[in-house]
Amino acid sequence: MIHTVATFIHTNKLLSKNGLHFVALSGGADSVALLLVLADLGYSVEAVHCNFHLRGEESNRDESFCRDLCKSAGIRLHVVHFDTQSFAKLHGISIEMAARDLRYSYFHQLKKDLDAESICVAHHKDDLAETVLMNLVRGTGLLGLTGIRPKNGDVVRPFLCVGRKDIEDFLVLRGQKFVTDSTNLVDDVTRNNVRLNIIPLLKRINPSVTDAVASTAQHVADALKLLEESTNEWIAKCTKNAGGTTEINIKTLLGSPSPNHILYSILSRRGIPSQIITEISRHLHSQTGTMWSYKDTVILLDRGNIVISDKPEYFKKTIIPLTGKYLLSNGRHLSIDIIEKTKDFAIDKAPFVAQMDAETVEFPLTIREVENGDRFTPYGMKGSKLVSDFLTDRKVSLIEKKKQLCLTDSNGRIIWLVGHRIGNSNKISVHTIKILRVRYL
Repeated sequence: MIHTVATFIHTNKLLSKNGLHFVALSGGADSVALLLVLADLGYSVEAVHCNFHLRGEESNRDESFCRDLCKSAGIRLHVVHFDTQSFAKLHGISIEMAARDLRYSYFHQLKKDLDAESICVAHHKDDLAETVLMNLVRGTGLLGLTGIRPKNGDVVRPFLCVGRKDIEDFLVLRGQKFVTDSTNLVDDVTRNNVRLNIIPLLKRINPSVTDAVASTAQHVADALKLLEESTNEWIAKCTKNAGGTTEINIKTLLGSPSPNHILYSILSRRGIPSQIITEISRHLHSQTGTMWSYKDTVILLDRGNIVISDKPEYFKKTIIPLTGKYLLSNGRHLSIDIIEKTKDFAIDKAPFVAQMDAETVEFPLTIREVENGDRFTPYGMKGSKLVSDFLTDRKVSLIEKKKQLCLTDSNGRIIWLVGHRIGNSNKISVHTIKILRVRYL
């Protein structure tokens, strides 16, 4: 088994002989074997044991076992205690999720403090098969069918090449004891049910079912590498990113080999759940304005595009009594000053800079979000126009329209549609002496 694990580590480039590696040690067969195998292979390892205080005296028994094991093996041990039940109640999560969050949070902090290279956990081939079956029953995409990967960031799994029986045989031959978590023997949670009931049933059909599932998971993982490359090419064709907003061209999306997969890939990376993605894919031909929201993200159908953006934050209108620099509610600044018009003066064409004839502007000014019915006369036009129509002509999405700001004078007249155009009556002419310069920073 040691040779098999050594080959797997080398093939997947999991560990280096120069770095420090932590081993998550529960005291169970899997983690005990992992610690001993890595030590035998010459890796610099230290053990980490978490006492979650969930099983009374059994939890303390496990800790004592880990202390004795590491002492006899000459391996440094780190022990941490958690009030898991209080943490779960405080955060409104399950005990299982609380234990996982506490454990990995501590691992990562300890890794940072001691400048370790990796965190080694003892998931093996049987765990991989259980995970694939659980994902399949719940409903999953291709990624879920890959099960558990050998490396996920700084968390590595050197035992995915061996099964539970291989591990137990290794410990028996070595004469090494281990402890058993009694909760693993009760089929009261999904994984235990799969392990204790479903896997044994499947082994009646194929005694090597865990090897078969693991092999299939690897085939899927290999195929996903090719699929991901093609997917990213189609995402690049379909999408356009600007100012924190992503637009997906629906016509291009529908021309891809698998529109549903491309859409899922784009939206899932934004944390959108599959149920909402399915709903969106069913309504690609719905009218402009159809909208979905999830947490801090808004998805909108807008003139042949799917527009993805952060939810617009409430903007508090700000009164500008005189020139100066003002902090706005969205964290940006508005800088206003008056400059002389020189002979070599040239208009600054940057979108977030406005230059106007100072004589045409009356303070106090107000910067606010545009409102329904707002009108203004854009520079270069004679008649007034609805701001919404002006923005539509400039192909501004509905989401961006909701964020649009304008600057008004003391009479409430729009003198600058921020980022777009000043009012025509405020334009600089040959008669202009002083220029009001406004910058949205």
